[in-house]
Amino acid sequence: MSDLPNCPKCHSAFTYEDGGLYICPECSHEWSPQAAPAAAAEEVLVVKDASGNVLQDGDTVTVIKDLKVKGSSSVVKVGTKVRNIRLVDGDHNIDCKIDGIGQMGLKSEFVRKA
Repeated sequence: MSDLPNCPKCHSAFTYEDGGLYICPECSHEWSPQAAPAAAAEEVLVVKDASGNVLQDGDTVTVIKDLKVKGSSSVVKVGTKVRNIRLVDGDHNIDCKIDGIGQMGLKSEFVRKA
């Protein structure tokens, strides 16, 4: 059994050592052995809106640009208030439910904290 730590990004147990770095073959994340404990402490998700305000789960945001809904002819209009957002990791970092449209993901750059 190997004494190598799990990947701090995807938590894979298949890490290996290459030179002075640990490498994860599943997500291609590379980190140094000295940074391994510090990386786990920095895993806090920080999402900011278009104005630079930090968003949190449960916040209410306002859409600042007309957004076309992919796969539909619907449009989310400027000024639409979205209540009780949930922050997620990824390209569209806000999960929410919009009245009249339903569940969708938004990018934080197109919203402003209300």
